[in-house]
Amino acid sequence: MSASILIVEDESDLAAIVADYAIAEGYATQVIADGATALARIRQAMPDLIVLDLMLPGLDGLALCRAVRVFSDVPIVMLTAKVEEIDRLLGLESGADDYVCKPFSPRELMARVKAILRRQRQVASAPARIQVDAAARQVCVGAQVLRLTASEYKLFAAMAQRPGTIYSRAQLLDIASSDSLDVTDRAIDTHIKNLRRKFAAVLPGVDVIESVYGLGYRVEL
Repeated sequence: MSASILIVEDESDLAAIVADYAIAEGYATQVIADGATALARIRQAMPDLIVLDLMLPGLDGLALCRAVRVFSDVPIVMLTAKVEEIDRLLGLESGADDYVCKPFSPRELMARVKAILRRQRQVASAPARIQVDAAARQVCVGAQVLRLTASEYKLFAAMAQRPGTIYSRAQLLDIASSDSLDVTDRAIDTHIKNLRRKFAAVLPGVDVIESVYGLGYRVEL
């Protein structure tokens, strides 16, 4: 699914150019010309990234950025014709992730957008966030310990030792029943489903355990 970009810019010609470049890169785009309407739209449906002009009618870019930061950490790239250092600092202190001065190259803007979205994906799926504590027989996401059953722990710990390796149901059955736990072949799918649910609760949008059609499952860290 393509990332969605909200372009908040009151210069219609510039907004159209940015939108055209974003669409060419495969992003879903929407253009809004004023801050108040943009804030209402963001509250209703959060985009993946916002390209935000500093000078807007009504609610300006700084005020909009600060308002959004109250309830979201969505990436924001701020656009402005002001080049003084104080304006850059104000833009960054308001919560903007990047700052682009007009006139700018649309290609450079898209490169910055790509870089920010790529960093977002890397942070969301960073392997350091998931740790298997063999001594305590626990799986942690950051500082949070997942409440796993004995079978769920054994399955995930085994797969996490070899990320990317596909494990068949028969292999997972052997792993789960290695210490005489009562596990059936059908139960494997149930354990995987429960593991996915527990990871999704703390890592929304991250597919930690992937199904490989006709073969089995693998852990992607």
